[in-house]
Amino acid sequence: MFQIDFNHPLHVYFVGIGGISMSGLAQILAKEGFTVSGSDRAESPITQRLEASGIRVLIGQRRENITDDIDLVVFTAAIHPDNPEYAAVMEKGIPYLNRAELLGQLMKNYRLPVAISGTHGKTTTTSMLSEILLAADADPTLSVGGILPSIGGNVRVGGSNYFVAEACEYTNSFLSMFPKIGIILNIEEDHLDFFKDLADIRHSFHRFSGLVPEDGAVIINTAIENWQEIVEGTGCRIIPIGMEAPAEPADGSAASDQSVQTDSHSGISASRFRSAYYPTDITYDEWGHPSFMLHGPSEYGPSVRIALHVPGIHNVGNAIAAIAAADLMGISRADIAKGLAAFSGTDRRFQYKGVKNGFTIIDDYAHHPTEIEATLRAAKACPHDRIVCVFQPHTYSRTKSLLQGFAKALSHADIVILADIYAARETDTLGISSETLGEEIRRLGHECLYFPDFSEIENFILANCRKGDLVITMGAGNVDQIADHLLS
Repeated sequence: MFQIDFNHPLHVYFVGIGGISMSGLAQILAKEGFTVSGSDRAESPITQRLEASGIRVLIGQRRENITDDIDLVVFTAAIHPDNPEYAAVMEKGIPYLNRAELLGQLMKNYRLPVAISGTHGKTTTTSMLSEILLAADADPTLSVGGILPSIGGNVRVGGSNYFVAEACEYTNSFLSMFPKIGIILNIEEDHLDFFKDLADIRHSFHRFSGLVPEDGAVIINTAIENWQEIVEGTGCRIIPIGMEAPAEPADGSAASDQSVQTDSHSGISASRFRSAYYPTDITYDEWGHPSFMLHGPSEYGPSVRIALHVPGIHNVGNAIAAIAAADLMGISRADIAKGLAAFSGTDRRFQYKGVKNGFTIIDDYAHHPTEIEATLRAAKACPHDRIVCVFQPHTYSRTKSLLQGFAKALSHADIVILADIYAARETDTLGISSETLGEEIRRLGHECLYFPDFSEIENFILANCRKGDLVITMGAGNVDQIADHLLS
């Protein structure tokens, strides 16, 4: 594998530079003094931001884009051998890395890198920890899988040894990382176009936990079935977190063991098991924003009340994971509370878009049944008359493998409107369609409509939604355009 020498910047070309993660890595290298350019298939707000920052972006992927002055090429996972730029790189013999390999090499340059993994909640938890570090003036380098308003984008290059990034399991990309702190939020069936089954997914998360060195720590959610199996054989400290008070550890030591020996270089305890973090006394404000008493290891201070400004109980779990990591990084509880209070969400995560004709429009990235249910439950805690969910399924393989789960989760809305499936990287429909999903939803006794065109969906909403309704555009594709069109 090609190894980057950050003391000798090169010309790096990104194929698929308009992706949220690829664009972030491109910006980090540019700020480190590298010459950065790249291509994407279409112009977007991300490519426009890159060009505004001085990075050359070519629209359209062609063989002639791969010039002889390029020293290294970075490919996104969506690029395949039939791509003309990929073919040109192979013919010219230009060194190349994939996105995950580059991210892993970046991590090596920081003393305390944090990798946040899980089927759900990665972007929100990464953003929460980012806000905490910013509140503490810790000057971190950040790579977020969404737009974080406080940093004006999805990346920030800092001057400290703190590096925080998302760790995605798709194509096992997170196995290229080198975290000192690894977070595992949850493990569920997803990306079954790559993984064989849930056992295969769990095996990859087990391998991820094994990447953390002995002087590091793995923070893991005890709601994961047989969570001990995921961290079995790792030599680092294990920190279980959950929504309930912890039982005694399997080794028989007290759940609130205080015998901590701290490594002076990392700030991470050498003790293998410590108290779990958990909340009590959860309350909500009128918009469903939770507050809770945080309990955890006494070495970091007494229990403290934490107030969030994002809705849903699932965000309590995300916050606890971020807090556990911040404790390990030496951040004070005062700065933790300050950072979480400042966090009001990232783009496309229960994002308030505006009001049209008296109904409120929210946009959300949820594209897995668990995420959909969590978002709709959070919506129920907000003021509303009816919840109208406009859902765009993401990929044929996910829709087919989780069809019944999607139908059950979407049934939490009063009215479901389906758009066509967003194919993303797939070409085979697998005999599945949004109409198939609609039949499943109606079989459960819930109202569901399907429109093949966004304009038809917009016209239906304008004609039928009324004052007090909460309209949520939902999915990982381009369904957010509907919210923007309604408000424009």
